[in-house]
Amino acid sequence: MTGRPEPIYKRVLVKVSGEALMGPDAFGLHQPTVDRIAADIAATHSLGVEVAVVVGGGNIFRGVQVSSQGVDRATGDYMGMLATVMNGLALSAAITRQGTQARVLSALDMPAVCETYTRPRALAHLDRGRVVVFAAGTGNPFFTTDTAAALRAVETGCEALLKATQVDGIYSADPKKDPTATRFDRLTHDDVLHRDLKVMDAAAFALARENALPVIVFSIHEPGSISAVVRGEGRATTVAS
Repeated sequence: MTGRPEPIYKRVLVKVSGEALMGPDAFGLHQPTVDRIAADIAATHSLGVEVAVVVGGGNIFRGVQVSSQGVDRATGDYMGMLATVMNGLALSAAITRQGTQARVLSALDMPAVCETYTRPRALAHLDRGRVVVFAAGTGNPFFTTDTAAALRAVETGCEALLKATQVDGIYSADPKKDPTATRFDRLTHDDVLHRDLKVMDAAAFALARENALPVIVFSIHEPGSISAVVRGEGRATTVAS
């Protein structure tokens, strides 16, 4: 007996940004950081929690940035989706090395690389105790991976969306730029939308609000932060109706 609280969620989706996978590097994948995040995901899974993951691609490619340089936005977004597939494969491999089965499901059809996303397939993997890593966003341009995270969480019946960020919750302003920024412990979905707090895009929060999906914002830099959040511990901001 450890005396630690039992998980308060049975199935969660973790949104991991591409930037989180860079660690201290300026670009690409920092393998020790990828392995640490994978270990936390595996530890969370070992608690009996079913875990899905949506991964971003900003450490490799950003469609919005290249669209400002002459590439049309749709093409740039598709290129960004391919970056998320690469990250998904790397994270899945790292989770597997932890002794936990994982599968990558891509919203873009590329059967030689990974499985194609369908809701029944994702649910079957989760029911069989596998971590599911969703890649390629929603498969559509003009939608962020935040929106993909909210969509996949609702589609697969997750009880919470865990948004891993660079800071330990939601603040009234960027705490790295404004030392007077106020940190919130709890907010409603409407609070986030009305205050225009820039943590996830408005479409993602609106989808979460419509489906009464709690969003928990926490720092990915703290070891064990994912497993702490699912036990109701750790430093985080909870957004719920």
